[in-house]
Amino acid sequence: MMAGVTPPDEPAAEVAPGPPAVAAARVLVQALVALGVEDVVLAPGSRSAPLAYALAEAALPDDARPPGAPALRLHVRVDERAAAFLALGLSRASAFASDAGPRPVAVVTTSGTAAANLHPAALEAHHAGIPLLLLTADRPHELRGTGANQTTDQVGLFGSATRLTVDVPAPVGLPDEPRDVRRLAVRAVTAATGARTGDPGPVHLNLAYRDPLVPGDEPWPAPSTVGLAHVHAARSTNPTLAATGALPALATRTERVEADARPAPRRGGRSRGIATVVVAGDGAGPLAARVAEANGWPLLAEPSSGARGGPCAIAAYRLLLSDDALGGRVRRAVVLGRPTLSRPVQRLLARPDVEVLVVAPRGADWPDAARNADEILVEVPARMRQGRMPGPVGWLEAWLEADARAARAIDDVLDHGPEAERGRRSRTGARVTGPVLARAVAAVSDPQDVLVVGSSNPVRDLDLVARWSSPPLVVANRGLAGIDGTIATATGIALGLPRRRVRAFVGDLTFLHDVGGLLRGPAEPAVDLQMVVANDDGGSIFMTLEHGEPAHADVFERVFGTPHGADLAALCAGYGVRHTRVVDVDGLLPALAAPGRGVSVVEVRVDRSGRRDQAARLAAAVARAARGA
Repeated sequence: MMAGVTPPDEPAAEVAPGPPAVAAARVLVQALVALGVEDVVLAPGSRSAPLAYALAEAALPDDARPPGAPALRLHVRVDERAAAFLALGLSRASAFASDAGPRPVAVVTTSGTAAANLHPAALEAHHAGIPLLLLTADRPHELRGTGANQTTDQVGLFGSATRLTVDVPAPVGLPDEPRDVRRLAVRAVTAATGARTGDPGPVHLNLAYRDPLVPGDEPWPAPSTVGLAHVHAARSTNPTLAATGALPALATRTERVEADARPAPRRGGRSRGIATVVVAGDGAGPLAARVAEANGWPLLAEPSSGARGGPCAIAAYRLLLSDDALGGRVRRAVVLGRPTLSRPVQRLLARPDVEVLVVAPRGADWPDAARNADEILVEVPARMRQGRMPGPVGWLEAWLEADARAARAIDDVLDHGPEAERGRRSRTGARVTGPVLARAVAAVSDPQDVLVVGSSNPVRDLDLVARWSSPPLVVANRGLAGIDGTIATATGIALGLPRRRVRAFVGDLTFLHDVGGLLRGPAEPAVDLQMVVANDDGGSIFMTLEHGEPAHADVFERVFGTPHGADLAALCAGYGVRHTRVVDVDGLLPALAAPGRGVSVVEVRVDRSGRRDQAARLAAAVARAARGA
């Protein structure tokens, strides 16, 4: 937001030069840049032409930009879905480029199905709390409902996913329209960033434009602060101030946590020495690790939590939770972020003998899929931050020792299991399995690197085998955990963090689903990005679920396994992307270690035939290791 801007006394009525649509588009671009927008993604179209012309001029070099046009970075993509996920990736990257939090990124489309293609990214941004500005052009109101070309009802297109939806009438050149456009921009950016609500997310501005849509030789309007109100961010969202019937009891219990670190669980038990774990889900941040370390609690952190690593991190936690002496002794779980990867974690959080404290600092909702939480806090209590709530003597040490034994057991299964032995006997090299590939990706990812992880097996394999003392920055679209737009998201992150090495680790179906994200026009900025594709010719995650049981073998391959036989090398050649194929373990590290410049794809052929049996062997080996057997 514009810090310290004080609007001047109201001037005479302001009319921007040029056709109304062109003038309004230019004023909107000026206002968005003044409010902190630095990147805009554009998908081509005619009805959005006023914005396209304005953005193209604003993206010109300093010595070529027209007077009055602000400076911004423009990214053009022909696929609206890819454009929206590129914008999402750019916004996510901005959160790690400074301490100011994620910046809003705008995506511009024409009308009709173009606007509808933004919906997957809008849903991900909604659930992940990413500020996006969805700017969809539309016909003026007199053409709606008339059968006009590319015209549908775009108002409310994204339903409850948006923080703000405004159907903006077509400008007609009335006095003070520029002021109104700036006030609209202030509301849009404020809602997208969650400045007043603490709940960032997507905003939809449906912008009607009436012909003419093309600028003439008229100048840009002079920059102005009229209408650009300075919005002060809310300091906090305190639930004790709300007036509902349920909250007074919650406030009382929260005060007890703050006062004496004894939240009086409804199921009884002593506070001092309670066997506690920290569950760090997606987006938990470093605070989760600090809380665990301050109190000597085991840290069960997902890869994209931002907390995976350090002296309390337990890599094999999801398998160790089944051990009675470890998972069975847990009596309290402190949840930060949104855990979504593991059924054992959800079973832990659903247990009636486990007190669940959820720290949810933003938004109206909180993560509690088991509907079992005892306390919903907006911040970590002071005594917890200060380490005055230690667990039982030897509690953390028992987990760390079991995790070290589990790591050796996992490596033994991966390095000496049937898959590796078959490869050695055939002299073709040890065959690569999903966990083996994930282990290699983790090994080559340095603390300064960025690792974008796809949904399904890649993130879960990484969750099992990644053992980082200092982890890389791991980013995943876990808002809805879909496979949509992962290539485009990774590209946006690489564009937003150009000084860091960015690698994406995805499955073959995730790659194929968003292969259009590889398309980049010759005028668009180049990006350095290595994509590691685990190609097991289908959806092997279903093999580890109930669908992969032998009883369903007659239908599994067609409706769950979905083999495709696609030639990834040919696809990459069509997009002008370098491609390398790896077929055995010996070729993994050399291929991964030197990504080079530009976009490259490392396709790793993965054997999924024994995925279900391997998962069972891993679980059994870790269970034996946990018992010290």
